[in-house]
Amino acid sequence: MAHGHDVLHMMEGNSYSTKESLVKAIVDKFGTEERFHTCSAEGMTAEELVDFLEERGKFMPSNSDEFTVDASKICNH
Repeated sequence: MAHGHDVLHMMEGNSYSTKESLVKAIVDKFGTEERFHTCSAEGMTAEELVDFLEERGKFMPSNSDEFTVDASKICNH
């Protein structure tokens, strides 16, 4: 099970035009069967993880309304 931080670090320096393109990038990197966990949740699919991270303000809008990570909101533990 991969940690949500792994996805946030994957996103550093990249942006994704839609939520679907971000989910696809996660699946491409980690595989369709991978499940994700964070400090407070576990067993999430890629799509569930993106929703979870979005709800917690881990993304920031970029100049073209794409998804990009807010590096200041990645906890380092």
